Amino acid sequence: MTEELKQVHRVLTRIPGFENLEQSAYSVERLGGLTNLVFRIDSAGERYVLRIPGKGTEEYIDRKVEMHNARVAANSGVSAEVLYTNSNGILLMRHLDDCITMTPREFARREGSAARAGRALKQMHDWPETFEFRFELFAMIDDYLAILDERKAQLPPGYAEVVESAAPVRAALQSNPAALAPCHCDPLCENFLDNGERMWIVDWEYSGMNDPLWDLGDLSVEAGFTTAQDEEMMRAYCGREPMAAEVGRMVIYKAMCDLLWTLWGLIQYSDGNPAEDFWAYSIGRFERCKALMDRPEFNEHVGAVAAA
Repeated sequence: MTEELKQVHRVLTRIPGFENLEQSAYSVERLGGLTNLVFRIDSAGERYVLRIPGKGTEEYIDRKVEMHNARVAANSGVSAEVLYTNSNGILLMRHLDDCITMTPREFARREGSAARAGRALKQMHDWPETFEFRFELFAMIDDYLAILDERKAQLPPGYAEVVESAAPVRAALQSNPAALAPCHCDPLCENFLDNGERMWIVDWEYSGMNDPLWDLGDLSVEAGFTTAQDEEMMRAYCGREPMAAEVGRMVIYKAMCDLLWTLWGLIQYSDGNPAEDFWAYSIGRFERCKALMDRPEFNEHVGAVAAA
């Protein structure tokens, strides 16, 4: 048995109801995950997903908040049923069968997938239960910068100047604050599972009460949406043609999510996370953020939000 399988067995047999489970009585399949270990468990005709938190994640993820929010998301009908959690971040969920894990390629080729994602986000945002934690973009940027400063970590050249140039964005958002909603806040493609009729959303580590248009802007960036896909998603989400201020807010958050996740990637890099080249990841996101903010129409979107 490999060390990874031994770890899975140790964790699984500490979960109530699984204490006496023999290793031969279930199968294990490693799933995706940048910061955590995620596995599909098949046992006695039942399928589960086991998440083991990654090293160092407790420094910037509040597991108590995550578990509350994951249960609320399950209540909304958007996410998987939560079967077990603990204070260390161990999570056991019901597996969502007959679904495809989304990627930019899958979003591009699966007809109507952008609309299904938009409707799933709307269902979550309209749910009456609240999430714990307030996702505050600029406060999180400051917090991540403080972590990196404490570690004496390197930032991409020009990062401070881009943060400073985002001041008009901050002013526009603060002058017209959105009604907060329970938001995913980290809508990677791989957190969307599609069965061709509806979209499910998983992984609530960064979730909180937030401006709902953040989720749409962030998903657009992660999925590499075209203008047509953005329009499809926004129409499905709004149930009508979106207003200029709604489109503007979504586009603003395309840039701001890259600004934030640049720092997140640098924290992964400083942690020595081997999941991927996080330095290249961070530089790529930072350059994309700068490119979007440098477009002339970006200021028009900021103006539309400010004037709303």
